[in-house]
Order: sequence, then C-alpha cells, then structure tokens
Amino acid sequence: MKRHNFKNLKIWQESIALVQETYNLVKSFPDSEKFNLVSQLTRCAVSIPSNIAEGTSKSTDKHFRTYLEASLGSSFEWETQIIIAYKEQYITKEKFEVLEEKVQQIQRMISKFIDSLS
Repeated sequence: MKRHNFKNLKIWQESIALVQETYNLVKSFPDSEKFNLVSQLTRCAVSIPSNIAEGTSKSTDKHFRTYLEASLGSSFEWETQIIIAYKEQYITKEKFEVLEEKVQQIQRMISKFIDSLS
C-alpha cells in the first residue's frame, strides 16, 4: 500500500472546511444546546478529517478503509444532527440545504475513495 499524505487529500481538505463551518455555525445555537447538539456536531465534524488522517498512517488498504468507513459514519451522524438543527429552527432552510449538499459531497468522495482501495 502506498501511504497518502492526508493534507494533500481532497476529502481531508473538504472535511477540514466542514469543521470550520461547523464551529462558526454553532456559535449561533442556543446556550441550552452547548452540551447537546453543539457538542455532537463539533465532535462529528472533527471526527471526519481525523479518521482520514489516522487512516493514512496504516500499513494496509484494509486498515485504511476501516478508518475511512469511520469517517463516513461520522459524516452521516453529522448530517443527521444538521437535520435536527434545521427541524429545531436553529438554521434556515437555505443554510441547511447548503450544508447538506456539502456533507453529501464529502460522503460521495469518501465512498469513492473506499471503493478505489478495494
């Protein structure tokens, strides 16, 4: 297996951008969500690029895929939480649609990368 420099991977770069957007987004959430939705959203967002980065250190494609799958799982969890934020009216429909498209693009990229390692 060829090891990847995670910082050069488009999926990692896009995931880092999602982390930044998440931190900016949750600043406007109610204080009552600080230890609930805010915490969940930020942890999931951080988990996406973190698992990609950790996976690049593994010596086999099989192990790398495991970390990519964890990253993909975190992205689906993040998407679920952004749906909740929208339903609770913490974000507008327009913002929700933009964020949903971004995370779904990341999900497609991660899935294709997983497939390429098979």
